[in-house]
Amino acid sequence: MEKIILEANERKTGSKSIKKIQRKSGRIPGVFYSKNNKSISLDVSERIIKPLVFTAETHLIGLKIDDKEFDCIIKDVQFDPVTDRIVHFDLLGLTSGEKFALEVPLIVKGSAVGVKDGGVLQHHLHKIEIECLPTDIPRHLEVDVTDLKLGDSIHVSDLSFEKITILSQPTSVVASVNHPKVEKEPTPEEAVAAPAEPEVIGKGKGEEESEEEK
Repeated sequence: MEKIILEANERKTGSKSIKKIQRKSGRIPGVFYSKNNKSISLDVSERIIKPLVFTAETHLIGLKIDDKEFDCIIKDVQFDPVTDRIVHFDLLGLTSGEKFALEVPLIVKGSAVGVKDGGVLQHHLHKIEIECLPTDIPRHLEVDVTDLKLGDSIHVSDLSFEKITILSQPTSVVASVNHPKVEKEPTPEEAVAAPAEPEVIGKGKGEEESEEEK
């Protein structure tokens, strides 16, 4: 996988007001952490980090801080609940020759034969958790649904990829071809309207008084 260089500034942890100033100036705060290095607070250009976040691909990142470079991936991102703007991110440092766990996008390809027979293809699992070496990180993983017939499904247990160990639940459904939903036709009994209940007309005050006088 091609490595994308991300230049960052080390920053001192400060108050919320300082973080707001950084965001207004187009800088997004984040943290780099790894098993073999001390955590580093940093900030990067929002313009550069956005394409790495808003994507369907996984990226290997070469984080540059001063004269040091660390291989890492984006592990977590926090968004503003109103604007969806990135407000914070975490980078996980990788160790050469050591496997680690991550989630990667799962893409379906092909035209399922069951769809040609009137079925509907449903893509249930869009990300899958795997374990691999840093050098074997895939941008995404593909699942061929061409042979899926009407009523068939593909589970995680059916998947296999070279140099990758799948960690997601084996019973999870990846994709399936289902019968289209058809509204149930009413039965003859249901079609017959139920007899209307007799309308109860309340007596007026005058009528009640007349009856009491009788």
